[in-house]
Amino acid sequence: MNTPDAPHWLTDQEMDAWLALWSVMEWLPSRLEAQLREDSGLSLNEYNALSQISIAPERTVRLSELARVANMTLSHLSRVITRLERSGWVHRTPDPDDGRYTLARLTEAGLAKVTHAAPGHVDAVRRHVFAPLSPAQSAALGEAMGRIAEELDPPRLAR
Repeated sequence: MNTPDAPHWLTDQEMDAWLALWSVMEWLPSRLEAQLREDSGLSLNEYNALSQISIAPERTVRLSELARVANMTLSHLSRVITRLERSGWVHRTPDPDDGRYTLARLTEAGLAKVTHAAPGHVDAVRRHVFAPLSPAQSAALGEAMGRIAEELDPPRLAR
């Protein structure tokens, strides 16, 4: 029984949904990471950075903005960008509008890399997320996740 001072426990239905979501949050990233590493040699964080930069205007984004969108600390993102830069896929430059910021610009080689990696990633997402669902369940998933995302209000890059 819930009282004003007692915790408001999850119902059985909520607990089942929460545990399923928890399993997805824990296991889906490792499955997607494994596919990316096997098919393109990229980590999930590297792919995320490349794909986010690829959809930004002029394929350029401030590192601080990318860190917020990717939910990474600047130091973690800096290590990711360093690996991408060493591979010739990203180039860092000072922001000409405000020198306090650094921009990450996708190179032509970086665009080719993310373009090459994307189909396999999409296939993995389709296999692990959408293949087990009916069209109605896919629509319901999108609606439910959209509502949760609204509540979380994650930062997004301007397109």
